[in-house]
Amino acid sequence: MAVNTQVREALRELVDDLRGTHGENLASVVLYGSAAGDDLELGSDYNLLIALNRITPEDLRVAQAPMREWRRLGHPLPVYFTVEELSDAADVFPIEFHQMANARVVLYGHDPFEYVTLSDVNLRHQTEYELRSKLIQLRRLYIPASVSVEKLCDLMSDSLSSFAALFRAVLLLFGEQAPVSKVDCVRETARRLKLDMTPFERVFELRNDGNLPSSETEANDLFAAYMFQIEQVVEAVDELRQN
Repeated sequence: MAVNTQVREALRELVDDLRGTHGENLASVVLYGSAAGDDLELGSDYNLLIALNRITPEDLRVAQAPMREWRRLGHPLPVYFTVEELSDAADVFPIEFHQMANARVVLYGHDPFEYVTLSDVNLRHQTEYELRSKLIQLRRLYIPASVSVEKLCDLMSDSLSSFAALFRAVLLLFGEQAPVSKVDCVRETARRLKLDMTPFERVFELRNDGNLPSSETEANDLFAAYMFQIEQVVEAVDELRQN
């Protein structure tokens, strides 16, 4: 598990605080996503799932104290489920549940996915919805970013992290095993859909080596090529609806 010393200590302290806060109501604490799969290359978050036997407003209110230090370190708030909900909601959140099930580390309690049956009934619909939503957001944010090389490169780097997570679902829809690494997911999606990987590789380089385009024109040309490839992914998923 690719967790640095500071985060490992923060996780240990958080689990201890959660045990003290929730007591016997705490069933599981699970680290999931890219950080649980040794992928820290592209905007990794330390995502946590907390499973309780019951959830009331009071259970959530008292969680504020143990979350204070975790949020101070810049990590997102955990998602809370009851143990029963994890079984009932697998068909509603197929993307998230596949992500949790495929890359997870149980930090406390039992493995909540041991008895969860993943469902792909709504996977195509949710995947297209999420892709289109992020594409619309990408276009909207491009307007103010287009006049700055730095802002435009930040937009591409940040958005590719989000798209890469969704590409795991795209690969599942096409019958492929999705890699845990975001970079590998993008590369495998490009291979499977016969996309031009060049813009994606260039965006990866922006984050890895800081080698920015030399001009606004070059940056905007890269964005145009990048967005076109994203649009091809959306179209490929949409075409599955007609099959």
